[in-house]
This record gives sequence, C-alpha cells and structure tokens, in this order.
Amino acid sequence: MAGVITASEPSWIAPFTGLSPRQFNKLITAMRREGADPVRKGRPWSLPLEDRVLLVAAYWRTNLTLRQLAPLFGVSKSAADRIIDHLGPLLAFHPRQRFRKGTVLIVDGTLVPTRDHTIAEQSKNYRYSTNHQVVIDADTRPVVAVGRPVTGNRNDCKAWGLSGAKDAVGRTTVIADGGYRGTGLVIPHRRDPGQTELPDWKEEHNASHRKIRARVEHAFARMKTWKILHDCRLKGDGVHHAMLGIARLHNLILAG
Repeated sequence: MAGVITASEPSWIAPFTGLSPRQFNKLITAMRREGADPVRKGRPWSLPLEDRVLLVAAYWRTNLTLRQLAPLFGVSKSAADRIIDHLGPLLAFHPRQRFRKGTVLIVDGTLVPTRDHTIAEQSKNYRYSTNHQVVIDADTRPVVAVGRPVTGNRNDCKAWGLSGAKDAVGRTTVIADGGYRGTGLVIPHRRDPGQTELPDWKEEHNASHRKIRARVEHAFARMKTWKILHDCRLKGDGVHHAMLGIARLHNLILAG
C-alpha cells in the first residue's frame, strides 16, 4: 500500500518537522552516525529511515491516532507503533555536558496532560499531567537539559531536584521564577513580612529578571506547537522520549 506522505517529497518535511530539507538531511545523517539505522536480521523496516523519522515527527506534531496516521504513510497500525517505539528514544537530544564560564541558564516547569495515570497525577490544570523541567541557555536560547517527568502534583521546587535537572546543570548560574524558593536559584525579590513595597533597585532587578526569564516561556510556546504535548497518549517513558525529541527538533530549528 502506497502512502501519500513521504520524505522524498520535500514539501512534507517542514509542516511535520519544522525543519528545512537541508536541516532534515543533516538530522538523518546524524542519526545514521548514531546507529539509528543498523542492518537487521529478519524482516526489514517497511519504510526507509527518512520516512520513519518523518512518521514519528508527524505523530508528535499532529497527535493523530496511529489508526489515522499509519495509512498516510502506507503502513499498518502495528508497524507505525513499532517505528515510534524504536525511533522515539533515538531522536532524543543530547544534553550539554559542560558549560563555559559565565553561562546563565533559565529553568521552568511545564505540565503535559498524560493519559498514563501510573506516571501522572492531577495537577493545577485539573488534569492528569506530568511535570517537565526544561532548562535553556539564556543567551543562545536552545534547550540544554530536560529532567525526567515527575507527577504533575509536584511543585517546581521539588521537581527541580527529583527530575535530575539540578544535577544536569551542576553549579551553573540558573534563573527561575518565584516557585523555586529555597533551591539556591536566582529568583525575584520578595517583600519581607510587614514590608509594603520593594526598594526601587529591587523593582528594577525584578523587571530585568522577568524580561530575561520570559525566554523560557517563548521556548515552551514553540515546543507546545507539537500537539502531543497537549494530550499525550504514550505510556511509560513515551512522554519523556517525546519531550526529548521535540527539544532536539526545537534546537535544530533555532540553529537555522
């Protein structure tokens, strides 16, 4: 059965990946170098690597069910499921291991509604969600670390340590919002008990802090164009793999 969507037609690449054909080809080359397309014994994949990557990206982008998506690529529902299970983890971005002196990072948490209730809990959005701690470079703005998801009823100051995001950045300076009190991160000034207003210099500092910290909100806005982050049906580590893969594609788009 022939599909209607294929990476051999460049016009399909940008709508589902956000990448230009040149960037997409660089991604495929990198994935082959990382061993994503080994020679397998037994039955070969029904699609070439390029189409398999496009299928996974299309699933994340549109959040169609596999029953809806598979015919568009000319494969069965079970084949599409195997492709996503295999390539999802391999598309994960590589977190930065070292940070140059003077680097400033920004962290914030985002809630992803998740149908697997074994890894999610009801959160402030009244839905079963997972909390994902995302760290970006304040200067160049790519994602540099993503913590493992914790249940959505965990607040950010707890999720910061539990997710592993804290360990991933080490002693690098990190900016955060007021929800990270007691973590040692750079957060806005708050009024002391009995204090009616902040000194002017603290107000100015808070205004600068808000302006810089908004960059992580912009990153979330771009990442949330991937509809799977609005209602994730994947089980187990699937939501984590999706977040990591979307972070990689987000960084490639930023790199131009």
